[in-house]
Amino acid sequence: MDHPTFPLAAFRTAALSLLTASILALPTAMAAPVAAAPAQPDDIRDRLTEIPGLTVVEEKPTEPGFRYFVLAYTQPADHDDPDGGSFEQRLTLLHRGFDRPTVLQTSGYGVGTTPSRSEPTRLVDGNQVSTEQRFFGPSRPDPTDWDDLDIEQAAADHHRIVDAIDAIYTGAWLSTGGSKGGMTSVYHRRFYPDDVNGTVAYVAPHDNIDREDRAYIDFFDTVGDDPACQQDLEAVQRTALERRGELVDHYEGLAADNGWTFDRTIGSSDRAFEMLVLDTAYIFWQYTGMAGCGEVPAADAPTAEIAAFLDNAVGFEPYTDQGTLPYVPYYYQAVNQLGTPSVPTSHLKGLLRYKGLYQARSYLPDELADVRHDNRAMPDIDRWVRKSGTEMLFVDGEYDPWSAEPFTPGSAPGQDSHRYVAPGGTHGSTIAALSGPDREAATATVRRWAGLDGGAAALRDARIPALDGTEPEWVTHRRPL
Repeated sequence: MDHPTFPLAAFRTAALSLLTASILALPTAMAAPVAAAPAQPDDIRDRLTEIPGLTVVEEKPTEPGFRYFVLAYTQPADHDDPDGGSFEQRLTLLHRGFDRPTVLQTSGYGVGTTPSRSEPTRLVDGNQVSTEQRFFGPSRPDPTDWDDLDIEQAAADHHRIVDAIDAIYTGAWLSTGGSKGGMTSVYHRRFYPDDVNGTVAYVAPHDNIDREDRAYIDFFDTVGDDPACQQDLEAVQRTALERRGELVDHYEGLAADNGWTFDRTIGSSDRAFEMLVLDTAYIFWQYTGMAGCGEVPAADAPTAEIAAFLDNAVGFEPYTDQGTLPYVPYYYQAVNQLGTPSVPTSHLKGLLRYKGLYQARSYLPDELADVRHDNRAMPDIDRWVRKSGTEMLFVDGEYDPWSAEPFTPGSAPGQDSHRYVAPGGTHGSTIAALSGPDREAATATVRRWAGLDGGAAALRDARIPALDGTEPEWVTHRRPL
């Protein structure tokens, strides 16, 4: 969900604040947009229009020194049958310079069409190609064969995009993504390891064996600096289920006011409410962390206060058809290959009505309910990352439940792979949020892979212009991943 091992709730659109700015924090004030630049000899727009299968949908105004394009690229619906059907995959290009490094940013979901830069793009002052995942938004084949939605087909999409655009640029390529987008960047490298010179994957979970989720339970047993915070969350969950009647009535009132329905996906307001309650601690730690512990209401608080907390910390809309249907491709992938996490339920004994509710399959419409799990896909990825993956950098958050089952990069000589954990970090963790030495090391690694000299000091001296705020793209999406 605009948020497959993960909590099964929707990302809300409200943005979270990033952690304290570091020495790597870049200026964020954005200059007034200017009109699209006029064509020049060897103009980037001309070069793009020469690429077979690529359409320039729109050039949008942006800051001086940049050009920004919304593009569409014709992809086979099934790469194993290239003469079969096709679809238009939406992507964007932020052009900085023909000789600059280029960053492939994979979202794992839809793609935004407002100019912005990922952290690696800012660190290398490069171009950025941002892609929409197949089956999301308008990037869906028609007719739709759901068998064509898997990690290898998506990796082939990204391979063809890199291959098509690489002729324009002379610099190195990096890939990046956060959450499901970070997972997507890893899968692309698994099948096409030589497409880019390095990969930076943020808060990307890795459910190697779907049925083995003990790591998540252990996470909730130990998370945070004060055990009372998790205990308070569990008490609120229990109170919410004890007052199920009042709170479901409240939920149905919100649904009537907003035109929400429940029949296409989760099935009823009562089932949706139970899913919301199950997700509460997961979503709290994913986005709020210790900073929100003082806002958790007492277990005996008035029902209106409990409802307000649930709405603010988790959200009622994400569990409705309207909140879920746009993200059915994500839940399909979670069931099919990616896996889903678990949450503790022993403190809710006697209050749960729907056995097995907390799984991605609960969000799928009836026509997709029979999809089966491929238990070979993630172990294959795990072996490759550990044994063969090179130039991989993973950033996780200390308080992010998705970091409970992280990727483990290989440590053999020559793999040049690394994992860092942001202290106190949530699902918005970035290189800028790392401790000083880790931040310096990660920055130097990213710039080295891009063919640039120096780390943080060189970056400060580069006076890289601003073109974005501080909110990571995947946090703004507000889905489970």
